[in-house]
Amino acid sequence: MHAVGIVLALVVLGTAVATFAQRLRIPAPSLLVLAGLGVALLPGVPAVRVAPETIALLVLPPLLFASAEEMSLRDLRAVWRPVTVLAFGLVLATAAAVAGLAWQLTALSASMAFVLGAVLASTDPVAVTALGRRLALPGRIQTLVQAESLFNDATSLVLFKVAIGFAVSTGTLSWFGAGGKFLMLAGGGAGIGAALSALVVLLRSRTADPVLQTVIALVTPYAAYVLAETAGTSGVTAVVVAGVTSGGTGYRTSDARIRLQVQAVYAVIVFLLESVVFALIGLELPTMVRDLPAHTGWWPLQATALAAVMIGIRVLWVWPTVSVAKPTRAFPTWATTRVVTWAGTRGVMPLAAALTIPLAADNGMPLPGRALILVLTTSVVAATLTLQGLSLAGVVTGSGLAVDPALRASKETAARAALAEAAVDYIDGLTETGSVPEAVLERARRRYTARLGNQPDGAWPAANYAALQRDVLAVQSAELRRLYAGGKVSDATRRRLQLELDRAEAAVTSEA
Repeated sequence: MHAVGIVLALVVLGTAVATFAQRLRIPAPSLLVLAGLGVALLPGVPAVRVAPETIALLVLPPLLFASAEEMSLRDLRAVWRPVTVLAFGLVLATAAAVAGLAWQLTALSASMAFVLGAVLASTDPVAVTALGRRLALPGRIQTLVQAESLFNDATSLVLFKVAIGFAVSTGTLSWFGAGGKFLMLAGGGAGIGAALSALVVLLRSRTADPVLQTVIALVTPYAAYVLAETAGTSGVTAVVVAGVTSGGTGYRTSDARIRLQVQAVYAVIVFLLESVVFALIGLELPTMVRDLPAHTGWWPLQATALAAVMIGIRVLWVWPTVSVAKPTRAFPTWATTRVVTWAGTRGVMPLAAALTIPLAADNGMPLPGRALILVLTTSVVAATLTLQGLSLAGVVTGSGLAVDPALRASKETAARAALAEAAVDYIDGLTETGSVPEAVLERARRRYTARLGNQPDGAWPAANYAALQRDVLAVQSAELRRLYAGGKVSDATRRRLQLELDRAEAAVTSEA
C-alpha cells in the first residue's frame, strides 16, 4: 500500500510539474528531477527505494519502445554511419575515460570503476526524446541525436553486463571472452527484436479490432524485453530494434481509428511513466547519500569531475565525426558539435543499470563500492538532466541550427496544398467516369479548392457521402507518403499531417 501511495503521489506531482513546465517553457524532465529532490529533502518524507527489476522490467520497455517508434527510418538510413561511430566508439572511449578517472579519484577498485564507466558511457533515449520534443532542430540532426541515444544505450548496457561479469567473478575473464559475450548479447537481442517485429506486423495486419491492436502494441515491448533476457541476450537491444522496425510499418498495418486509439493510450502511458521515473531520480538521491560509507564525503566533487570528463570526451569525439559525416558536414561543425554534445544527457537508463549491480560477488562476499556507484550515477544523471536540460534550448537557439518557424510553416503549407491538389485531381477523375453524382463531387471539390485559395469553402458532405470522403483521404495519405519518400516533407511534418488525416477519417467513420 505504501508503494502504491508513492506512485500515485508521483503521478500527481508529475502532472502538476508538467503543467507548470509547459507554461514556463521549461523541459518537464529537468523540473521533475528538481521537484523530486525538493520533496525528498522535506522533513518527514520517508526514504524511497525502488527495486531494480521494477524499473528494468516495468518502466523501461515501453519508454524505449516509444522513443524508438518516433525514429524516422529514412533519416536513420541517412545517418547510420555517424550513429555507428558514436554508438560504439564514443561509448567505449567514455567508459574508458570515466573508469580511469574514477579509479584515480575514488576508492573504487579497477573492476568497479569499469562498471561505473559502462553505466555512464551512454546518453539516455528516454531523456533525449523527452527533451528533444520541444526543439526545432533540422531533421537529420534530430535523428542523429535520438538514434545515437537509442543505439549507444544498447551498446553501453551490453558493456555493463560484461563489466559486471568482471566485477563479480571469482575467476578471471579474458577480453576475447568479453568480446564474444558482447556480440552475443547485442546480435542476439537485435535478432529477437527483428523477429518479434515481423510477427507483430503479421498479427496487426490480420485484425481490425482496436482493442486487440492496442493490446498488441502495449505487449510488444515487454515481450521483446522478456524474450531477449530469457534467451540470455540484450533486452534493451531487442526493444530498440522492435520499436524502430514497428514504427516504420505502423501505417501499413492499421487504419486511422486504430492509430488514433493506440497513440492516445501510449501518450498517456509514456507521460505517467516519465513523470514517475524522472521524479524518482530526485527522490532517491538523498536516500543513497545517507547509505554511503563515512569515508566517501568527496562524492560531489568526484561527480562534477566525472561529468566534466564525459562532456570533454564527447566534444572531442563528436567534432571530427560531424565534420566528415555526409549528413552533417553541410552544417557548421562547431555549432553541430555544441548541440549534439549538449543533447547528450544521462537519464533513466544509467540509473536503472546501476540499481541492478549485485550486492555480492560469486563467492558470497559483499561487492564493495556499490553504494558509491549509485550516488555518483544518480548525481551525474540529476546534474545533466537539470543543467543541460534547462539550457539545451538556449544552446540550440544560439547555434543558429534551429529551424526557422516561418520556413517550417511554409513547407507545411506547401505540403497541405499538394494534398489538396491530389484530392481535386482524384475528384476530377471521378467526374469523367460518372460513377458518382455530380452534386456530391461538386460539394467535395469546393472543400478542397477552398484550401488552395480558389473559392470559399463549401459544406462538408453529409453522412451519405462518407465513402467518397474516405476515398479522398486515402488518396491524400498516399500523396503524403509520396512527398515524404521524395524528401519534400520532414518526418515531423508527415506525422502532423497524417494525424490530421487520421482525425478526419475517424470523424467520417463516426458520422457514417
